[in-house]
Amino acid sequence: MFSSLERDLEVSVLKSVLNESCGLAMKLSTKNLDTRLDTLYDAIVVGGGMGGLSAAIYLARYGLKCLIVEKGKGRSFWMQDLRNYVGLNPDTPGRDIINHGTAQALDWGADYLRAYVEEVTDEGDTFAVRVKVGKKDSVYPVFRSKYLIAASGVMDVLPQLENMQNVYDYAGYTLHVCMICDGFDMWDQKAVLMAGTEAQINAAFVLNWYTPYITVLTHGLVSVSDDMKQKLAEYGYPLHEAPIARLLGENHKMSGVELADGTVVEATTGLINMGSIYNNSYLKGIEGLEWNGENLVTNEMAQTSHERIFALGDLKQGVNQVSVAVSDGTLAATQIWRTTRRASSPRKWEENLSKVAVSMS
Repeated sequence: MFSSLERDLEVSVLKSVLNESCGLAMKLSTKNLDTRLDTLYDAIVVGGGMGGLSAAIYLARYGLKCLIVEKGKGRSFWMQDLRNYVGLNPDTPGRDIINHGTAQALDWGADYLRAYVEEVTDEGDTFAVRVKVGKKDSVYPVFRSKYLIAASGVMDVLPQLENMQNVYDYAGYTLHVCMICDGFDMWDQKAVLMAGTEAQINAAFVLNWYTPYITVLTHGLVSVSDDMKQKLAEYGYPLHEAPIARLLGENHKMSGVELADGTVVEATTGLINMGSIYNNSYLKGIEGLEWNGENLVTNEMAQTSHERIFALGDLKQGVNQVSVAVSDGTLAATQIWRTTRRASSPRKWEENLSKVAVSMS
């Protein structure tokens, strides 16, 4: 059995070996990114959320050179706690996991750059990835890679109020955006469902698994049909079509919603179901990708119809869960390693081969 000190030393030696073979990992900025412009990465990972970090960690531990490009403050960053992930404290904030995972990826040998991916060009055997670095005095370097992993996720559409801080005070606490993630925490509470289209109102008939005490708010965005009004009435769910003025409560705990017409709806929790903005514009110019709406179609290894592009988490068809995104990252990195390994010459113990040659002569 290894002691804790021996184990730490073994890990340190392994990291040194990986860094020597792949080049020292680097956190890039405008001050040093020029040192990587001639690097041909095995893979560039667009997005440093749960899926992207999973892919980068596996790529680095496979001895492959990768660059994470992260724009910052993605969906995972806004999770105030992660209550359904195996082995984590249920009050662990998403930002803590992101920060730890980023440090872990760097530690194993991945490069990291805070930037926004503007465009990806398929050059045949490589991708040219043009990024924007910095909000002021921006620079636009181009990095190249053999593979691309799209892990840039989505941003949830929130109800637009005059005071958006009022929304941020509750979003991710008692006002949720993911029913699968947080429906349990809404159990048998008075809840509001915020919807921006009539189709989105249908979430009420799924949310009732967790609570039947549902009031639907449309924020003045849709004229609800008589058929939908009748269906809501049959379930006993009140409907308010007036715009939302403000959320009520304190210390991130909702107590209700005040509407523009003065109506106050009592609610201790809520679900926003107003759609998502997909961070996938950089892929729209690439030929050979199969789409289903805004989602990329992938195989069982998270590989798209373009053999050198992989899509993870919210960008692909499937269930939008952290656990799924992490799994996708593992699969994508593993498939890239398998393909790279099979195309590479096997490593042989040359010293022993020399001895065999001598003994046979």
